[in-house]
Amino acid sequence: MAEAELKSKNTALLVIDMQKDFIFPGPMHVKGGAAVVPNVIKAVEVARSREIPIIWVVREHDPLGRDVELFRRHLYADDKPKPTSKGSTGAELVDGLVIKDGDYKLVKTRFSAFFNTHLHLYLQGAGINKLVIIGVQTPNCIRQTVFDAVALDYHKVTVIVDATAAATPDVHVANIYDMTNIGVATPTLEEWCKSEE
Repeated sequence: MAEAELKSKNTALLVIDMQKDFIFPGPMHVKGGAAVVPNVIKAVEVARSREIPIIWVVREHDPLGRDVELFRRHLYADDKPKPTSKGSTGAELVDGLVIKDGDYKLVKTRFSAFFNTHLHLYLQGAGINKLVIIGVQTPNCIRQTVFDAVALDYHKVTVIVDATAAATPDVHVANIYDMTNIGVATPTLEEWCKSEE
């Protein structure tokens, strides 16, 4: 087995919130999200080619909003479509992204993929101690997940800077800077593709 393949065996790719309600206009829209869809697709393809496990982290809320943060509950109070509610079109992954056999889907109801989920136990059981993170949005779900991963002592946490996005470029850059300051690797997609992990 090649050295690069051995190194990737303890790495997982987390694809966070690449769902229609976050990418397309609406109350949950992340303005920079659509621009990174091609890079997210490419990162998933590269991960598959390297046999890196892919974990799809998605929001799927109760249609009545009973598991939604307090500041968002008003979005579930009337007859309008309910954002990222379980079974809705808005909760689906954007076109070009598909959960395949062998991938893992994790549902969360808060920003961090670790908060009140079994993600850490799943990763420990799989022998994974390095994470590569892509998706939306940088100051919320990406940042919270990254900070939790660092707090849980994952050996290496990587955020692919042009496969993640925020509402504005300035917000994105500021949050990437903060994550870099806590030891997170922040390559471009091209740099990550050329690396061994």
